[in-house]
Amino acid sequence: MTTDTTPPAILKVRGLEKVYGSGPQAFRALDDITFDVAEGEFFTIVGPSGAGKTTLLRCLAGLLEPTAGSVDFRGRPVRGVPRELAVVLQDYSRSLLPWFTVEKNVALPLRANHVPRAEIAERTRQALAEVGLEDAARKAPSELSGGMQQRVAIARAIAYRPEVLVMDEPFASVDAQTRADLEDLVLKVQAELGMTVVFVTHDVDEAVYLSDRVAVVSKSPSRITTILDIDLPAQRDQIATKELARFSQLRTRLLSEIRHRVRAVTDPDYVI
Repeated sequence: MTTDTTPPAILKVRGLEKVYGSGPQAFRALDDITFDVAEGEFFTIVGPSGAGKTTLLRCLAGLLEPTAGSVDFRGRPVRGVPRELAVVLQDYSRSLLPWFTVEKNVALPLRANHVPRAEIAERTRQALAEVGLEDAARKAPSELSGGMQQRVAIARAIAYRPEVLVMDEPFASVDAQTRADLEDLVLKVQAELGMTVVFVTHDVDEAVYLSDRVAVVSKSPSRITTILDIDLPAQRDQIATKELARFSQLRTRLLSEIRHRVRAVTDPDYVI
């Protein structure tokens, strides 16, 4: 007798559509998107610029109402951001309140949810320690580098202890070394806290390095064309993992899929 060891789906997306405007000027951003995200999974959405990745993520997170279809979180329809979900955006400088210290920024969602004061202090301290910023607690965001500000945004999310962490191209505005450090930080935090992560990027290497599965989206309108299992060792390393032949194979497959779909959109004579 065999048993199914696949974790249950924490997010279910069915027939998702998003149309902006109406009549002849209507723009269909998302079309008939269906997939599941398993509990504890690192699920990445990748595609070219303008492919509707951010629109899709905002619908998943309850920040944007779809035109049709559904998003369910643990069997409940998503209407507004679920309490068990946190979001980290690309523009970290605008997501932090400049008149608050680092620790007050991290504590903000805890205070909004009426967490007891002593618990707020402890969870804030732990979250800043997780991201290596325990010595920056009393500083203003403006005193920190871009990479450190994004660490504050991540600390705020993990202090909240969400079941699902949604991240919209969170490392696109930092340098390559900071990006690598932040990638490893997110993998570390996910492993320690057991969170589900839904991650949006246009960087193929990043998608392969971080993920358990990667969904490729096309554009005009956005549809999921492929969901690829990333069968790399669970323990990832910026050098050793990227030197694996399998890493190169997966990277090539994803890149080929993206270019294939872009060409299909831009060249009317191209046959899929």
